[in-house]
Amino acid sequence: MKLRTDRLISVGFLFVFLAVSLLGQTDTGQDQPDPGIAAARAAQGSEATSTAKPHDDNYVIGNDDEIGINVWKEPDLKQTIPVRSDGKISLPLIGEIQATGRTPLQLEEAIAEKLRAYITQPEVTVMVLQMNSQKFNILGRVAKPGSFPLTTTTTVLDAIALAGGFQDFAKQKNIYILRQKPGGGESRIPFNYKDVIRGKHPEENIRVEAHDTIVVP
Repeated sequence: MKLRTDRLISVGFLFVFLAVSLLGQTDTGQDQPDPGIAAARAAQGSEATSTAKPHDDNYVIGNDDEIGINVWKEPDLKQTIPVRSDGKISLPLIGEIQATGRTPLQLEEAIAEKLRAYITQPEVTVMVLQMNSQKFNILGRVAKPGSFPLTTTTTVLDAIALAGGFQDFAKQKNIYILRQKPGGGESRIPFNYKDVIRGKHPEENIRVEAHDTIVVP
């Protein structure tokens, strides 16, 4: 009788152990989300952030700039195009649209407005890929006169270096910068190269702006 009782007790402990183990596995499964659900949630989170627009809304688009246009979930409308000399670009569905004189944000809104005739709630992103319209000119007695892109902060000394330095007989004390005034006309800003490189009047070494013309007599 004692042996039979011991066997019954052992069997009872075995059932209790199995029940506890199964309960623990069930709880663990509830705590851990299904991998497929987790992947779907991650994809939804990625889609939610896909409309971020990291660009400078203060920049004004000009002729010859290269811009990238993307319409969310519309890969056929993705474009990389230059702004034409007339200031316009041509896009599928909407045709020609003015780009020059607008910021990227303004162009986004203009494109989206035209696309609403074809697409429900279009989300447009415009990025300036190359700022080809931002140029300055340097003329006169320099090694390489012409137009140069203004893609970084450039001073008058930098501009002279980009143009290869002076030719013989350049009047280095009489250089000047022609700058367009907002209301029309031009201002003439003097630059004495000899003084600046000697540490005199460093304020003359101004930052070059788009459409400036530096003249080296």
